[in-house]
Amino acid sequence: MDFVANTRRNSTETALICLVPGEVLSHQLEEVIVPHRSVRHSPSFTSMKIPPLLTLAALLVSSHLHATTASPIDPNALSMLKRMSTALSQAKAFTFRSSSIIEVPAFTGQSVTLFSVGEVALKRPAMLRARLGGDAPAFDFYYDGTSVSALAPQTKVFSTAKAPATIDEMLAGLRHETGIRFPSAPLLYSDPYAILTRNLQSAVVIGPTSVNGIACDHLAFRSPGVNWEIWIDAGPDALPRRLAVTFTDKPNFPRTIIKFSHWNVHPWLFNSSFVFHKPEGVREIPFAAVLHSADR
Repeated sequence: MDFVANTRRNSTETALICLVPGEVLSHQLEEVIVPHRSVRHSPSFTSMKIPPLLTLAALLVSSHLHATTASPIDPNALSMLKRMSTALSQAKAFTFRSSSIIEVPAFTGQSVTLFSVGEVALKRPAMLRARLGGDAPAFDFYYDGTSVSALAPQTKVFSTAKAPATIDEMLAGLRHETGIRFPSAPLLYSDPYAILTRNLQSAVVIGPTSVNGIACDHLAFRSPGVNWEIWIDAGPDALPRRLAVTFTDKPNFPRTIIKFSHWNVHPWLFNSSFVFHKPEGVREIPFAAVLHSADR
């Protein structure tokens, strides 16, 4: 399979791509609302008093959201997002680990929840490696600047295709031509900000918080078909620590939540680690088949 010639025509479609079972969840990163928490009603619930501080907090959040109605795109949110994008795009290489909670459609019509883990290594401009596992069988991906390869080690099958010469071009055609979908794809481009802000409808700063003890800025954005939030390190690193996406144009509004950890923006990576070497005892099949074999 050769998807070099088809890459550019798909570049506008690759804003968020997830390597998950079920139909393709490819959309641009939608409505920014602080979600209402559901409450289990009990006989004593109606008699409970709401603490004054909680009431005040609710009023402050409500006031903030109403204030953003007149100007749905907050320049402060864009500035923070740009700061993160700059940190990633200036890194000549980086590695990170991820843990994800992914909701996917089942044949019964409900959404089921899968838990996955991953490790990603990137070296600009043309090398990418990902190792993914969890509820679904292990799945490895290699890109060395000339070809992409996918391996499902548990079922001993693989597939290889020619690829464009840069990560940006490769990612733009990857989903359409091979069916491979990465949850962290927008962060892997040379300019994440351009990808993340495409067709943006709203952007707000929710406020300061923490992720695993790291002080973060919580931002929320809206694009056609998708609501998404990101938690960015408030310190000098400015790295993404969590990403949450809700697909509002899909049944049951499935969500994907990704937590990032173990960032290294100065890794020592050998070019050979991005080259796929066929293991003994595996057979080659088309990409669609290898992904199905890995239950992706």
